[in-house]
Amino acid sequence: MQENRIAAKFGQLAKRNEAALVCYVVAGYPDLKTTEQAIDSLVAGGADIIELGIPFSDPIADGPTIQQASNLALQAGVTPEKAMQLAKRIRKRHPDLPLLFMTYSNILVRAGLGQFMARAKECGIDGFILPDMPVEEAGEYSQNASRLGLATVFLASPNTSESRLAKIVENSSGFMYLVSVFGITGARDSFENYTSEAVKRAKQVAAGRIPVGVGFGISKPEHARFMVRAGADAIIVGSAIINKMSGNKTTGLKALASSLKKACRK
Repeated sequence: MQENRIAAKFGQLAKRNEAALVCYVVAGYPDLKTTEQAIDSLVAGGADIIELGIPFSDPIADGPTIQQASNLALQAGVTPEKAMQLAKRIRKRHPDLPLLFMTYSNILVRAGLGQFMARAKECGIDGFILPDMPVEEAGEYSQNASRLGLATVFLASPNTSESRLAKIVENSSGFMYLVSVFGITGARDSFENYTSEAVKRAKQVAAGRIPVGVGFGISKPEHARFMVRAGADAIIVGSAIINKMSGNKTTGLKALASSLKKACRK
């Protein structure tokens, strides 16, 4: 993955002793134009990587905030192809920005894994996060990703066994996504000690072979600092961003990204 923008970004940040700020938006929420403006604001505020969600009818890993945003985007007629076109415009505006698609396996399988992934690559995508793609069943997906030079970001949870963590590390590229809590996405007030222990364990298993990103529930600078102190190489923020965008607004996104990015400096 040396030529991948994601790997290049983590390399740059490591030299500056910073964790990456990964920001998630839903393609087409509240509309495609606002999504594009939101990404511009987040990047201006210091976002290092953008995670672009393709709306799906049954987003099982997501909490109410992202579920609602995804549903509203679908109702507005956002399709995977429209998300591709959005990615293409973002890539043109931000040539060096690492850009991931986050969606669910059915979207890719229905279109044909290889064809969909090749099309995403053409539109400037650097990799995928598929929460419902178990590493044990990811052979075809991983082969296509490797062929195309796309990152495969697999998820682990706080209770993932050490042997399975090792398998996830082995099969992930770009970074490994550690879910910070038991449950679904959504902003929360605080985190328990088991989260920091899970980060430390994931880092130990990764042993420097791949960065460890932590997401689910992170919405404030103090959350980011908590994860960075535990050893996270990236923090992933979604619901807090979607909440700011309600009412077709992007005001406040740059400031939010800036405050979170400051907390990523080790």
